[in-house]
Amino acid sequence: MSYSSPSEVATALRGEGYLPDDRIAQVVFLAERLAKPVLVAGPAGVGKTELAKSLAAAYGRRLIRLQCYEGLDEAKALYEWNYRKQLLRIQAGERADWSELADDIFSEEFLLSRPLLEAIRSTDPVVLLIDEVDRVEMETEALLLEVLSDFQVSIPELGTIESSSQPMVVLTSNNTRELSEALKRRCLFLHIDYPTIERETAILLSRVPEIPEALATSMAKVVASIRAEPIRKPPSVSESLDWARTLLTLGIERLDEDVVTDTLHVLLKYQADVDKVAASLSQT
Repeated sequence: MSYSSPSEVATALRGEGYLPDDRIAQVVFLAERLAKPVLVAGPAGVGKTELAKSLAAAYGRRLIRLQCYEGLDEAKALYEWNYRKQLLRIQAGERADWSELADDIFSEEFLLSRPLLEAIRSTDPVVLLIDEVDRVEMETEALLLEVLSDFQVSIPELGTIESSSQPMVVLTSNNTRELSEALKRRCLFLHIDYPTIERETAILLSRVPEIPEALATSMAKVVASIRAEPIRKPPSVSESLDWARTLLTLGIERLDEDVVTDTLHVLLKYQADVDKVAASLSQT
């Protein structure tokens, strides 16, 4: 599936419940047409991962996700051998010629594909989401760079495996560390920031349709004011959605200082932030 313009991409993403701005729609359109990965950066919880999920649905592709973390290595990202199964095969064929046995145990039957290899080997079009790439070490980033450069993997025992259907690739970053210039060069860059009041209102109405429009607008204004405070962890869009569902569950249809103060724990994750925002609200 392909789209002929950024506006068509925007319409398709909205059909999956994701509300893109013009910049997001343009970058997604170019990524598909130019066959380039997209590096999506921005604060946590602004919809970077959700964009990849919606993109997969909009383009009719299967989503394959590599969740990055400190200590992620080649065996978990690319492939590894099923050592337990290999050992059982060796024990069963102890009297066989070793060269024949080696050819047997280093075959497809014993190969465990991890997300990167799975995306490359897939005969169906996929979206490869490399989530929170800034959490891995430089060595693992170099591995990702090698795979993304040629979309092929060399396995010494099996040879080179090339991609039969190039994946659409989305990498997300929360900017916890600087990524290499080499990785950035190979990607289209997209920064997603906290939404405007108008866009956040639209997101709330789209994802929590039961909420009254006036309440959604008031919530978006309050959240924007809280993000302007010098706090440790500003509320994300996902936390705004949780707040909307909380207010609906409590039967609240109008915001006032007491309501906001009593439910700040849904928006904020540190007591110091809750205390600071509550004090600020009492002064207004």
